[in-house]
Amino acid sequence: MQTYIYRCSRKPDMYIYLAERDDFSQVPTVVMNGLGITEFAMELEITEDRKLARVDASKVLQNMKTHGFHLQLPAQTTIDELMKRIASGK
Repeated sequence: MQTYIYRCSRKPDMYIYLAERDDFSQVPTVVMNGLGITEFAMELEITEDRKLARVDASKVLQNMKTHGFHLQLPAQTTIDELMKRIASGK
């Protein structure tokens, strides 16, 4: 899967992965508000067996399919936990 990766200004080491360049339409507003300024970092082809520095490629692909984006967080928070918090209003 072709992905477009953006650096987020809110926290160091926080990145958002998108399937289409500059298309943030799948990202909930509350998540977008938490990103700060996004800056295009790179375009990358991700496959199940691709080695990535800080995240498992299969998890990225799963999040892209399920949520339409993948958020690489600097902490141990997963995107599923984040989406549950957003849904519950916490």
